[in-house]
Amino acid sequence: MNERIKEKLEILSDAAKYDVSCSSSGSKRKNTKDGLGNATGMGICHTYTQDGRCVSLLKILLTNYCIFDCAYCVSRKSNDVKRAAFTVKEVVDLTMNFYRRNYIEGLFLSSGIFKNPDYTMERLVRIAKELRTIHKFNGYIHLKTIPGASEELMEAAGLYADRLSVNIEMPSELSLKKVAPEKDYKSVLEPMGYLKEKITEHKEERKKSKKAPLFSPAGQSTQLVIGASPEKDLQILSLAHNLYQKKSLRRVYYSGYIPISEDNRLPVLHSPPLVRENRLYQADWLMRFYGFNVQEIVNDDHPELDLTLDPKAAYALRNPALFPVDINKAPYEMILRIPGIGVKSAKKIVSARKFGKLRTEHLKKIGVVWKRARYFATCADKDFKLLGWKPEVIRAQITSTPLKNKYVTNQLSLF
Repeated sequence: MNERIKEKLEILSDAAKYDVSCSSSGSKRKNTKDGLGNATGMGICHTYTQDGRCVSLLKILLTNYCIFDCAYCVSRKSNDVKRAAFTVKEVVDLTMNFYRRNYIEGLFLSSGIFKNPDYTMERLVRIAKELRTIHKFNGYIHLKTIPGASEELMEAAGLYADRLSVNIEMPSELSLKKVAPEKDYKSVLEPMGYLKEKITEHKEERKKSKKAPLFSPAGQSTQLVIGASPEKDLQILSLAHNLYQKKSLRRVYYSGYIPISEDNRLPVLHSPPLVRENRLYQADWLMRFYGFNVQEIVNDDHPELDLTLDPKAAYALRNPALFPVDINKAPYEMILRIPGIGVKSAKKIVSARKFGKLRTEHLKKIGVVWKRARYFATCADKDFKLLGWKPEVIRAQITSTPLKNKYVTNQLSLF
């Protein structure tokens, strides 16, 4: 690698680290006899899959030149930073060379906006197209779609990328207009709606013919910056819920605002709100996999997540009439609500109890985190006469002995 490319890589990979909306889950693009790489079980970025595997990436910006002046962004036009831009060929060559050396398993490509959205988006599409058609690259590709780009370019991007994402950034349009005056919700939500329709349309075509082209098989995602605006967690999670329901997003990512320079449009923060970010990921997980609705996690009386407790435990302590839960009698949906029990463990419990009453030793073997679940569940050899199930006593026990995370990820373990 020559010095010029190395310098660009240092600048544009560093600028890309502020975008957290990158995950490879959901795509199963397979290799072909004349191709290179695949996306089955693979991923991009130094991030973690649902089963805890660490995966790698080439995560870069095409350029950090930008015509926009978004206060939260390190690449904004008013920021005094060193600028650089890759050519299409340089990104393609970097991706192929890094993949052949087993450094990466895919590409996450975003960009500042230079000239106009279509000019930038056209280059992102060309990179993905060359990788797929010329180099027969079947590894994972995640492209950021540029707000304001044409539908034709978005459709082309979906034919070559595994996942597309359009970042909303701010949890309300009022906050977005304050910190990013050139942007508005319409320029973000309309592309999301278009991509939803095209993804659905191509899925239907694939049902009729396996020869129909893939279109963004890993769906679409977005990112919300947390802590740069005054919205409560209730508003943030309500927005995420609506995006999942109305736009069929695969993931909403939460990025704790990193103070990068002083700007009177942003609050003064000494460090990123990482604990709040983690609690939002946990709450998001509860909505997507545990059957919780937003109002059960946060509501008008409790609009903010408890930073000292994971939202599942906080829910249990706010609803003492529902706990403790009898492991041997409760329905699956209620077992899922016991802190310390995950989806897999809940399914195993329902299956195993058909053959006899479950005891503590059985639950531990199944994978239940008993040091957490013991405060909220009963089984054949466990009752609660000692504690009397007093929420204040249990809260003190939990917060005085915090659990270690199972995986060092951007989301604290719920299990």
